[in-house]
Amino acid sequence: MRTYLDFEKPIAELETKLADMQKLAEQSNVDVSSATAALQGGIEKLRKEIFENLTRWQRVQLSRHPDRPYTLDYIQLMCDEFIELHGDRQVRDDPAMIGGFANIGGQSVLLIGQQKGRNTKQRQHRNFGMPNPEGYRKALRLMKLAEKFNRPIVTLIDTPGAFPGLEAEERGQGEAIARNLKEMFMLKVPVLCIIIGEGASGGALGIAIGDRVLMLENTWYSVISPESCSSILWRSWDYKEQAAEALKLTARDMKENKLIDGIIPEPLGGAHLDHGVMALGLKKVIMETIAELSKLTPEQRISERIDKFCAMGVVIE
Repeated sequence: MRTYLDFEKPIAELETKLADMQKLAEQSNVDVSSATAALQGGIEKLRKEIFENLTRWQRVQLSRHPDRPYTLDYIQLMCDEFIELHGDRQVRDDPAMIGGFANIGGQSVLLIGQQKGRNTKQRQHRNFGMPNPEGYRKALRLMKLAEKFNRPIVTLIDTPGAFPGLEAEERGQGEAIARNLKEMFMLKVPVLCIIIGEGASGGALGIAIGDRVLMLENTWYSVISPESCSSILWRSWDYKEQAAEALKLTARDMKENKLIDGIIPEPLGGAHLDHGVMALGLKKVIMETIAELSKLTPEQRISERIDKFCAMGVVIE
C-alpha cells in the first residue's frame, strides 16, 4: 500500500475515487472509461501543480519517504554485477556503509553508499543509515583499492548524519571523517558523488569529496537537519519548516550557491513512485559523467577538485 505525505492528501483522495470507480465498473460491467480518463488527467494535473511548488520542508519530507529507493535498490536496478567487500581491517564491518566493485553498463566502478532499512529489524542492523568510524575507514580502504586498480569511484549519499554515540567518538569518528576528506582530494581516479536522499553534515561529507557532486531533485544537503536547527535556535522542533527555509538546503539552493555541480531530475511525484525510471536516469548520468572525467589526466582532476572546494565560501568585494 502506497504511503502519502501530508501535502499529497488531495492526490490520495482522487486516486481513491479512481480506484473505487474502476472497481465499480468491474463489478457492474459498466463502461466508465471516459470518466476514469478524465479523473486520471485531473490527478496528473494536480500532481504537477503540487510538485512544481514544493516548499523546502516538503522536499525534506520527500527525501525521507519510506518507499524511496536506497543504495541497495539502485545497485540491484543499475548494476549488471556487484561484488560487496566488507570490513575496515581494524574493528569490524559497518552495515550502514556498503561498498564493492560493480559493473554499470559495461563500466567497472567502485560503488560506495550509505544504506538505511525498510523495517525495524533492518533499520537496527543498518543503524538507521548512520555510519560508525569503521564505515568511513572501510570506504577509504575501498577507495584506495579502486585507485590501485584504476577504477572510477561512485558514492551514493543518504544519511541523517554520522552516528553520534559515545562509542563512535571513542573510536575516532571525527578523525575518520577528516581523513576521508583529506584523502579523497588526492585520489587519482575519477570520483562522482551523488546525494540520493538525506545529506546531513559530516556524515554525508565523509564520502562526498568528488570531481562532480550531484543531487537528486528531491534531496537535501546541509550542515544540520531542520529539526536540529530548530531545537538549537528555538529550543523546539516546532519551527523545523522555518529552519528549512533559512538553511536553503535543497538541490536548487545548492546549485545556485555553486556548492554542487548538477541536479538529476526525478519522476513527477518523486523517485519512490518509479524506482526503475529513477535508476535508469541515474545510470545514464553516471556513465556520461565518468566518460567525461576519464578524458582528464589525474593531475587535472586533482587540481580542479581542490580548486572547486577551495572556492566555496569565498567572497570577493
